[in-house]
Amino acid sequence: QVQLAESGGGLVQAGGSLRLSCAASGSIFSWYDMGWYRQSPGKQRELVASETSGRATAYADSVKGRFTISRDNAKNSVYLQMNNLKPEDGGFYYCNARFRHGPYDYWGQGTQVTVSS
Repeated sequence: QVQLAESGGGLVQAGGSLRLSCAASGSIFSWYDMGWYRQSPGKQRELVASETSGRATAYADSVKGRFTISRDNAKNSVYLQMNNLKPEDGGFYYCNARFRHGPYDYWGQGTQVTVSS
């Protein structure tokens, strides 16, 4: 079982940048595909970005070209660099770890991002 802890959220003006971090512990980090999800008020949680073992990345259309997901297996961490933020990017961002060898998903507690216009 892996434990996830997000950090880096906060309040930023539109056009600004934030870098979210997710530190994993309790298991072998490379066994997991990692992702960032966002949940805004009144909306379902949605996938923002993901990275699989082969370093393949995927992004929601709304963030392509502005967000970048990366991972550092040596530091057991995954990051989300968010540039040119828009008010609609606001919400709670959750780190997700999906075990590659079984049907197990793990979530962090979330970090809030607020983008002022």
